[in-house]
Order: sequence, then structure tokens, then C-alpha cells
Amino acid sequence: MLDERVAREVTARYVDPLAQVWLAAARRIGLRVVRTPDAYAATDGRGTLAIGSIETLDADDSLAQMIFHELCHSLVEGEEAFARADWGMDNTGPDHDWREHACLRVQWVLSGRHGLRAVFAPTTDFRAAFWDQLSGDVLADRTERSVVAAITALRRAATPPWAPALDEALAASAQIAGAAAPFGEPGTLWHGVGAIPALHPTGLFAGEGAGCATCAWRYEQRGGSRCRQADAKIDPAWPACERFEAALDCQTCGACCRAAYHSVEVSPRDPVVKKQPTYVVDRTTYLEIVRNGDRCGALDGGHDDGTGHATRYGCVIYDDRPKTCRDFTLGSEHCLTARRRVGLSS
Repeated sequence: MLDERVAREVTARYVDPLAQVWLAAARRIGLRVVRTPDAYAATDGRGTLAIGSIETLDADDSLAQMIFHELCHSLVEGEEAFARADWGMDNTGPDHDWREHACLRVQWVLSGRHGLRAVFAPTTDFRAAFWDQLSGDVLADRTERSVVAAITALRRAATPPWAPALDEALAASAQIAGAAAPFGEPGTLWHGVGAIPALHPTGLFAGEGAGCATCAWRYEQRGGSRCRQADAKIDPAWPACERFEAALDCQTCGACCRAAYHSVEVSPRDPVVKKQPTYVVDRTTYLEIVRNGDRCGALDGGHDDGTGHATRYGCVIYDDRPKTCRDFTLGSEHCLTARRRVGLSS
């Protein structure tokens, strides 16, 4: 039979709904997305994100997931990375793996908030080697360099230029995925769509830690339990929120002795003045403990041990430390502030 279709003018083109959401999100955040057969994913440092054309991608790749992944890289590297090609990563250097791991931890947490881990799982070589090994609280090990970078990245996600576009794109993606999931056949990404987790009773995102009863940020006041993270009353029987942390260890932290605070003033009567004079600086109008760059001059440790973890911190004048240091309380509001400033706590 002869084709009797009448030539017509095409006035609108079809765009995959998830792609539409993430193309718009990228544009709002400051990236123009182009497709190319010459790259898998690359940024030029001038506002263009190139994603491989459809014939160059694998069957489980999607434009939405790839844009999301690159935005997670931008969160890890910071806003200044928009001006660097490929976010400043060379894909071969010694820092590449931990930065990729940090990106995937961010991707795990953000996608998990919306039941999208299956739909937005990475498709690079890190899928089997790293992503598929993730489970539970992926931010638990605060001595791991990629964890600290991921925590900092997640805090950035709530600020411009990522907010509110990133969260709105994830919420819209969850709606699309939820509608498609009942029709998803085995072997398709839609078949793996998860339920959107309910928020924690405090209103924070739900977590995968042990629970409020054992969280470092729970404290007792007037016969009841409160949370420093939520600044609210809590029930110790509640499950964990996303900001759960187990018991704090000063020797894996050191936050109050480094970049969190820039001066430790000392009273002239403090024993450290006579017992540790080489660590005391006279500023004419006041005395303070000597600084070594952005950290206390008496602080030892915190160096990369060669495995991506930091060596344990220690104070070389601990027995003679000034009253300011003696009065600093583990798990206090100041402790949380210090940890947030150095990227150890959400």
C-alpha cells in the first residue's frame, strides 16, 4: 500500500520527562547541556556541560542521571569549580578516587531521600567497585576523607546556586518515577523505584544510623531529651535522622583546635603561661596560644595516613592546656558548631 500520509509541520518535539527536568535544573544552576559523540561527560569551565550522545551511552545511562551525577561533582568541588574544566579533576591523579567516592556518597544520600537510588545509580566503573558496596550510613566514618567532603557537599546543596533547583528536580523526578513504577517491567530502571522515605519526626531527613537514643547530639534537659541538630525535644525511641552521629571521639575530630576557632585567649594567671611559654604569644593587650596556619600550634595529627584517612589528633600540651580548652564540652553547642565549620557534621 502506498504511503498516503500527508506532509505536516512539526510544531513540538518530544523530550523525555526526566531529561526535561534535569536540563532545566542544570540551566537554573548555571550549566548549558549539549550532546556530543566525543565525550562521555565533560565541563569546559565556561558554563557548558557536554554529555555523550545517545549512541555513545550504555543502555542503563540516562541524561537525567548523568546531569545529576555531574551536579554532585560540583557540590563536592564547590562553586569555584564551575570555572574549571571537568571540575578540576584529571581522572588519573592520586586525588581522583576519593573525590569520585565523595561524589557518589552525595549521590547516594540525595537520591535516597527521594527513593531514586536505582533510577539514579551511576554507570561508570565505580558502580560495582564502590556504589554497589554502599549501605547503611555512608557518612559514618568521619576519618575518611571522602566522607568529610561529602558532608560539606550536602551542606552546599541547600545553598545557591544549587538550591532550590536541585531539590525541586529531585522531587519532580520522584513524582515521575512514582507514576512510572507500577508499569515498570523487570530489567528496566523503573522496576527498581523505591518508596520515598518519611521524614524523621523532627522534620529532618530520615537516616540510617542506630537511633536517637545513641546519637551524640542528644542531651538531657529538665528531665527530657533534646537534639542539638533539630533544636527540639525528641523521644530516644525514635529512629535516626540523617544527621545521626555515634559517640564523638576528640582524637578523630580536633575541630575545636583547628579552623573552627582562630584564637584561644589565655589569662595571665593560667598555668600554661609558665609551664608552656613557647606556646604562648603576647599580643600586648592579651595572650593567646600560638597558631600554626589555621590550627592551634599545640595540635598534633590529622595528617593523611596514605589510605584516605586522617591520623589521630592529639594535644602536645594537654596536661597544661589553658582553662578555655578545659571548659570546652564534648557534644556541646560549641562542639557542633566547630564540627560543622570543618565539615565533620551536617
